[in-house]
Amino acid sequence: MKSFSESYKAAGVDITAGYKAVELMKEHIARTNIPGVLSGIGGFGGLFELDMTGISHPVLVSGTDGVGTKLKLAFLMDKHDTVGIDCVAMCANDIICAGAKPQIFLDYVAVGKNVPERVAAIVRGVAEGCLQAGCALIGGETAEMPGFYPEDEYDLAGFCVGIADREKIINNAFIAPGDSLIALPSSGVHSNGFSLVRKVLDIENRSLNLYLEDLGMSLGEALLTPTRIYVKEILGLMEQVHVKGISHITGGGFYENIPRSLPMGLTARIEEKAIQTPPIFDVIQRAGNISRRDMFNTFNMGVGMVVTVSAKETQKALDLLPGAYLLGEVVEGEERVVFA
Repeated sequence: MKSFSESYKAAGVDITAGYKAVELMKEHIARTNIPGVLSGIGGFGGLFELDMTGISHPVLVSGTDGVGTKLKLAFLMDKHDTVGIDCVAMCANDIICAGAKPQIFLDYVAVGKNVPERVAAIVRGVAEGCLQAGCALIGGETAEMPGFYPEDEYDLAGFCVGIADREKIINNAFIAPGDSLIALPSSGVHSNGFSLVRKVLDIENRSLNLYLEDLGMSLGEALLTPTRIYVKEILGLMEQVHVKGISHITGGGFYENIPRSLPMGLTARIEEKAIQTPPIFDVIQRAGNISRRDMFNTFNMGVGMVVTVSAKETQKALDLLPGAYLLGEVVEGEERVVFA
């Protein structure tokens, strides 16, 4: 017999809706099972057995993040099955920068009202993100918080844990002048800068379903496009190329993120003409009359990841990374990023 409380329901928390949501999400969670998963959902903690084969000095690498105000787009469009991909991407793309292979993911969904089908759609997206990142969704939490969130809104966050061999952790120790900076294209705005996007595009007061010729899709579709997950590409690259550094281009854009992978005294010289910028960024820039500097300091501008390799391995890396292209090179200098 499942628990039930009339008093709690009168306060706005429907326990039975929580049970239904769990039942609906089970099939999605099961899809993410990988070797090492020792528990199903329902326990007080998720169990995962690490495989240390080939790892001399295992190091756990973790990352946590949320989706941010991009969720407002999901609310307005009543589309909830992609933001979970964003949630996983923001975490898994971070830890792969250290060369860590994601192992497990846990999510946290806080809702104003527990609508089981909506929660299941959110978790379906999380599960899809886990599949793309090659990790297992081993647990999570759904909290119904009436009076704290509006009934039709929610927040979504999570964290990822991966494993790396200490001797193979990617840091900036080997980066030198002349190294190549390789761009991995983004799928769009990803999940950063949406407070600015929402302001300049006035998304609460315009039709998001209107087809725009410049975009080849509706504005809502373009903005809600989920963040690209680069884990499998980077892991494959690491097997054949000495990856010296990786930058995940998130909030802070080029100016904040690329220097995080460079040692002091070295500068990322970017060939601006090489950057392949999707049209959604032109729409945003024109609507807000945003300066070029602010665009590159806020958005990824079409570059989701920047990988640093030696000049002699550049072509090999490009051959292994579909769609990637040469973005620039590392040079001596005190400025952290310069555009040529």
